[in-house]
Amino acid sequence: MSKELLNYTQNRELSWLKFNQRVLEEAQDESVPLLERMKFVAIFTSNLDEFFMIRVGSLYDMVHTDAKAKDSRSGMTAQEQIQAILEEVAPLYKERDKTYSEIKKELHPYGVCGLDYKELEPQEKKYVKHYFKNQILPILSPQIVDANHPFPHLLNKELYVTASLKMDNKSMMGIVPVPQFVSDILCLPGHDIRYIRMEKVILEHLNLVFPKYEVSEANYICVTRNADVSPDDEALEVTDDFRYLMQQTIHKRRRMAVVRLETANKLSEETQKYFCEKFEIEPNQIFRTKMPMKLDYIFGISGNLPEAMKRSLTYTPFSPQNSGHVAAGNVMRQIKKKDILLFYPYESMDPFLRLIKEASVNPDVMTIKITIYRLAKKARLVEYLCAAAENGKEVTVLIELRARFDEQNNIDWSERLEEAGCRVIYGFDGYKVHSKICLITYRSRGEIQYITQIGTGNYNEKTAAMYTDLSLMTANPAIGKDAAEFFKNMSIGNLAGQYDYLIVSPTSLKQKILYLMDEEIKKGSNGRIIMKMNSVTDVDFIQKVSEASRSGVKVDLIVRGICCILPGVTGYTDNVRVMSVVGRYLEHPRIFSFGSGNDQKIYIGSADMMTRNTEKRVEVAAPILDQDIRRQINHYLKVMLSDNVKARVLGSDGKYRRKEQKEPYIDSQNVFMQEALQAKPPQEVPKKIGLLKRIGRIFSR
Repeated sequence: MSKELLNYTQNRELSWLKFNQRVLEEAQDESVPLLERMKFVAIFTSNLDEFFMIRVGSLYDMVHTDAKAKDSRSGMTAQEQIQAILEEVAPLYKERDKTYSEIKKELHPYGVCGLDYKELEPQEKKYVKHYFKNQILPILSPQIVDANHPFPHLLNKELYVTASLKMDNKSMMGIVPVPQFVSDILCLPGHDIRYIRMEKVILEHLNLVFPKYEVSEANYICVTRNADVSPDDEALEVTDDFRYLMQQTIHKRRRMAVVRLETANKLSEETQKYFCEKFEIEPNQIFRTKMPMKLDYIFGISGNLPEAMKRSLTYTPFSPQNSGHVAAGNVMRQIKKKDILLFYPYESMDPFLRLIKEASVNPDVMTIKITIYRLAKKARLVEYLCAAAENGKEVTVLIELRARFDEQNNIDWSERLEEAGCRVIYGFDGYKVHSKICLITYRSRGEIQYITQIGTGNYNEKTAAMYTDLSLMTANPAIGKDAAEFFKNMSIGNLAGQYDYLIVSPTSLKQKILYLMDEEIKKGSNGRIIMKMNSVTDVDFIQKVSEASRSGVKVDLIVRGICCILPGVTGYTDNVRVMSVVGRYLEHPRIFSFGSGNDQKIYIGSADMMTRNTEKRVEVAAPILDQDIRRQINHYLKVMLSDNVKARVLGSDGKYRRKEQKEPYIDSQNVFMQEALQAKPPQEVPKKIGLLKRIGRIFSR
């Protein structure tokens, strides 16, 4: 571990917490519609849940396996990182509770009311009690904990109502699981959206659940368990069924150690000690929250609002637009003429889906090959791939079953693809396939030709309307040849393939990026580097950024989430600027730009500058060779760097601050929405017809 590195780097986990705080700031932004603000509270909450399950969980594993190991970017042991995280999270809980309470209060005048039992009208209390007795009580599975009834296993992220019970001078714990198959909220009769959460309904009627007991210290709780189960660590034998292994992994995840306990009400010292013993946790792993532990129902409420109310409480509706670079006709024919870049979610994913649909029935098309990491629950892409296989095309799908929390969905799709006749292969032992690449091979005039698509985001039709991403479609034969070589290497288990244009991890992507940075370092103050990513943690990359800065190169990093490099540190990163944009859409593209003018080199791809991406994943990035598309991407970067509404700038102290608010006010995402609305698609590209036929048509008029 380099001591010099510690001068201009920060801890990964603490940097992530700062990112999630920026998400919470969107919930506090009064310019954001009220229900959208509540959604940001929900996103903050689900982000924090996953952070504890994955990152905090893995740190606890490290404490038991290699307690003395230190983080290379902060010099902290795993235990020191856990302690720092728990200290940082505590005030975030208070900030979140306050934010939620303020938004909830502001929603009341609109008739959107989340209520406590004591706030219900008398007739509403009668309705709730009747509903509970007839619809909820019969399906509850309450349990007491005593010598004959052991403490049950509490499922990860599920709610449980608890209480201290007493009968015949004997005290015990009562536990009631909140049923997973009932609604999270009970909507009350009437025109307004008035509701009470189900855990509160159960808590209020515990006397009916435990009728013979004296009930006290009623509460509801939720445990978060370590979910960092990595199939990469499993010893695989040749005969193992990989899908079965993944199903076992998902099952195992449900039973992992507790890393956090959330409670609605303050625990007595006796109950706190009881839970600490049962869950094998420390008191600082217990967090009290005054807001719901699950907020998914907010998304359902916003979808059921009356139209007039929806306009007041949610973003102005925006649908991905038809691309200004794609005509209504045949997509394959247009790509053969000129490279096309799609910009999600401002532009629709439809042209790519049309491309696959066209390829599925085109008699000249021989093969379709694609890597898949995450898919939507409903996926037209899969329908078209299956249709292609059924039409006699050779369809190869490399599907990554280890896409965290999407494993079951990917397992289901892999089975559907196989049933249709697609050839389904999986990732490598120890290396996730995270690339986003698709290759269509067809024969034209006796020659093999290619159409290649390379993107920064998943082939997920749902997230393509929520995440910002770039998707390049090209008929460039050199890129097509590289893509064909890539799929051949994936099929034979060769991670060390050689490519002329594509850069691929784990062998060449980081090396090429560092080489291109070296080329800019040689230019000194004339050098220019701009990169847009989700996260920056790779130490080799961080050191190269510092080297570039010390050589006078101007470096701009647009990093949405984790950023372990500190900019503006004298003598190390003086010429480095880091900014983050958190807004209506999740920023997701990965763009690497080196130099300027005619010498500029631009790549887009699937990889962040994280060690896991550069060394432990299969990632693909492609050069942008089309001049018009280069101008598109440069415009995109320029607007992003000019954002002074949603942008936050990272300081050398590790804190993010908003840019100075001055005219012109530039909200980059709003700029791109307006540009997409104003764009006009080109006229349909006509089929080529011979000169004699055209002359004949002219004279026949």
